[in-house]
Amino acid sequence: MSDDPRRELADFLRTRRTRLRPEDVGLEPGPRRRVAGLRREELALLAGVSSDYYQRMEQGRDVRPSEQVLDALARALNFSAEETRHLHSLATVARTPSRPPHSYDPEEVPDTTQRLLHTMTSPALVVGRFLDVLAWNPLGGALLGEFTRQPQRERNLLALFLRPEADRACPNRAATVAELIGMLRTQVAADPGHPRAVELVGELAVRSDEFAALWALHDVAEPTRGHMRLTHPQVGELNLDWDAYPIPGNPGPALMVCTAAEDSPDAERLHLLAGLLGAR
Repeated sequence: MSDDPRRELADFLRTRRTRLRPEDVGLEPGPRRRVAGLRREELALLAGVSSDYYQRMEQGRDVRPSEQVLDALARALNFSAEETRHLHSLATVARTPSRPPHSYDPEEVPDTTQRLLHTMTSPALVVGRFLDVLAWNPLGGALLGEFTRQPQRERNLLALFLRPEADRACPNRAATVAELIGMLRTQVAADPGHPRAVELVGELAVRSDEFAALWALHDVAEPTRGHMRLTHPQVGELNLDWDAYPIPGNPGPALMVCTAAEDSPDAERLHLLAGLLGAR
């Protein structure tokens, strides 16, 4: 992770520009193209800004684009709503004067949320801003398995799915990792100096070539619901839907709840797993 917010903004724009083909935006490809994707001057023309101004943005120099310029670049690059929000977030951080380091309170799970967790009959977790698993109910713990016995600083969803053995437990592991990295990228952009963000990204980049390669793509994601497949050693394959509910406090952890369609084989397997836990 770059320590320079302007560099983060520059890298994000560059990766998106090089992915977009001229024909994607109505331009003729033309002969002898030596660069992947759009040229800088082509993007500048589409966005209605000068080539020199855009070049300075991609060089990480001290330019402070307006909201209108950012929106024009987002339109020219065919950004999704998530990518547009991410662009604005990066630009806001880049425009903000650097401030001296300040202390951060550790993420905590309110007592009321802890009580709520243990009344829920579906697997549920509390996940922090940077994907640290802060709490879980018994059924959620059964899905996590040995992971719940890891030291607190290692109980991170990305660290869990980046393990080699995760392929056996999660058939769509690669897609899950890519989505989680996109979620992490979004959170880090909002607070790049947060010590947990700096520590986590640094550790994962050193330990995992897969993480380092995907992190360099600058993909972002802000899902509030999704689907997961996993293989549990006691009840077999589970196909579950998950929803994330922000816990009051901004920014703060989220409650992640997994459910299965009513009367489905997956619901029956969850019920069986709950019964096995109760028999212990």
